[in-house]
Amino acid sequence: MNHLNNYVDGFVAAVPTANRQAYIKHAKEAAVVFKEYGALSLVECWGDDVPQGKLTSFPLAVQCRDDETVIFSWITWPSRAVRDQAMPRIMEDPRLSQQNNPMPFDGKRLIYGGFEVVVDE
Repeated sequence: MNHLNNYVDGFVAAVPTANRQAYIKHAKEAAVVFKEYGALSLVECWGDDVPQGKLTSFPLAVQCRDDETVIFSWITWPSRAVRDQAMPRIMEDPRLSQQNNPMPFDGKRLIYGGFEVVVDE
């Protein structure tokens, strides 16, 4: 199936390894909200083979500590327009507030960006 019109938000972060289950819970609850506002899917990946580089690497990029694990995730949207319309509403949704669904990691070291799909084979 061709998804060249889709749009992807990508994320990399360092999560305290002890917070794995809290992170999974946080992500599952967030996925419900994102999908209600139009996201097609939300994928969360827990680092398993993420080597430390000398010049660049996922761990270096997020200043991963010895007691942390790198996560890699993405949200697929039908289009950037849908994402742009949904994001302000998502950020205001009380289900994702720090009080109701706190991030179990340091958000200051989160790397994120939006990407246009150019190949989908």
